[in-house]
Amino acid sequence: MTTAQASAPARGGVGRSLSNLLYRRSTLRLLLLLTPPLLWFGVVYLGSLLALLAQSFYTFDDFTMEVTPELSWASYKALLDDANADIILRTVGMSASVTVASAVLAFPIAYYVARYTEGLRKGLFYVAIMLPMWASYIVKAYAWTVILTKGGILYWLVGKLGLDGALEWVLELPYVGGTSLSTSNLGRFLVFTYVWLPFMILPIQAAIERVPPQLLQASADLGARPAQTFRTVILPLAFPGVVAGSIFTFSLTLGDYIIPQLVGPPGLFIGSMVYTQQGSIGNLPMAAAFTVVPIVIVGIYLSIARRLGAFDAL
Repeated sequence: MTTAQASAPARGGVGRSLSNLLYRRSTLRLLLLLTPPLLWFGVVYLGSLLALLAQSFYTFDDFTMEVTPELSWASYKALLDDANADIILRTVGMSASVTVASAVLAFPIAYYVARYTEGLRKGLFYVAIMLPMWASYIVKAYAWTVILTKGGILYWLVGKLGLDGALEWVLELPYVGGTSLSTSNLGRFLVFTYVWLPFMILPIQAAIERVPPQLLQASADLGARPAQTFRTVILPLAFPGVVAGSIFTFSLTLGDYIIPQLVGPPGLFIGSMVYTQQGSIGNLPMAAAFTVVPIVIVGIYLSIARRLGAFDAL
């Protein structure tokens, strides 16, 4: 008998003993399973967040361009300056607009997919909805700059429809227009809505599929018109899905820094301000303070969404 053959039963014995121990001690088994992800979450995620929060209280010397670990509220006080407050309000306003528009566009699509498709047809709709998500984010953003520029596809389509005058009127509106679609807030809004729309469709579709068909049948049997059924049955039950989708569209728009640099008029967003402060100026405390803003906003948003039952629709 060789040495390996002699030691095989011993290894099997240890493994079997360990297996029996884990079988008997369910708490130990659960602890071993959760330890790696909890370490990852605690060290990498929460650790980086705490480091970021600590750096936001550091002091930046404008003269030497150096960061010193002297704690102060200077960065947070600077957030209240008119220019910085304008950046925050501009970003939050765009995020809210994109969220509302995405919900309006996504609901009929999600309703059709949930109620009127099945089998291969539903699969094709899933592919159509998710296909934009498989393409490169940068490629999509650059493609939209070509679509929205003067002489692009959208200008060609507007010209064919005879709506040049209406487009020029829209582009002259304050806070909306610009010299062209690619340099206007309207163009930036269109790109944001296109990019994040799939993240709104899928949660709403999942929420609508959970609405029991018997409720719709009962509503019809009781004489409710389709609009009444939609308002009193479908919309309240699907609303958590809308809120769940809004978590994605709102938070993703809030933290985006690429689209604001490629499309739209000059003017920083929170994401591009963080990039500028950290990458160009080297003001890490100010960049960290700006990063804390969306974290706080999304934290408040998530607490409200949780109360509305949005997490049940995810």
